[in-house]
Amino acid sequence: MEEKSLPYIVVARFTHPIQHLIDKQDFWVKVDDGIEICDKTYQAQSWQKPIRIVIVRQKIEKRPQAGGKQLSLFPEDEIHRNYRYSAYFTNQACSMVDVWRTYRMRRDAENRIKELKQDFGAESFNLKDFYATEAALIFSMTAYNLMSLFRLFVLQEKTQKTLSTLRYRTFAIGAYFERTGDTLKLKIALTKKRRKWFVGLWDFPINLNQKVPSA
Repeated sequence: MEEKSLPYIVVARFTHPIQHLIDKQDFWVKVDDGIEICDKTYQAQSWQKPIRIVIVRQKIEKRPQAGGKQLSLFPEDEIHRNYRYSAYFTNQACSMVDVWRTYRMRRDAENRIKELKQDFGAESFNLKDFYATEAALIFSMTAYNLMSLFRLFVLQEKTQKTLSTLRYRTFAIGAYFERTGDTLKLKIALTKKRRKWFVGLWDFPINLNQKVPSA
């Protein structure tokens, strides 16, 4: 990326030098309640030049669900043990807050890749023929996109459930057909609490022209 002058934001690995760099930092800019950020440069021994690094720390007491890592080199430190840290290498000239927010908009992509691998078998097939492998990948991606549309337009939940969760929550439900006179009825094994929720999934109009939020 450096050789091709491509803009990038890359998550930094918390190696010992990076943790020592964070430990020496004594000036932080408050972004929000429990969130502080700083801007530095770092150059490893094999690098030809220093690279900008943006470091973010979030206080666990105020933000218990915050992402990031604690510094493994300083587990007993009175300050560090109260924070989770994240760091990003970048060649962007924008503000350190914009660097962090830009990455936050894209970080969920890692979860989607993980789901593709674990739930849709995107890394578990390798066929003899290239085009057969390509076809299998296309089917996998098609299935994922269909499930994404189902979650977006039908479930409409704030948190995106994985396929493994939806399989047992929505799809893998015991059922049987029963004929009553001339009518064939489908009997679904659902508790009373879940019946109203299950039927209600299709009780609202679906607007397929709805704008899909960007990742």
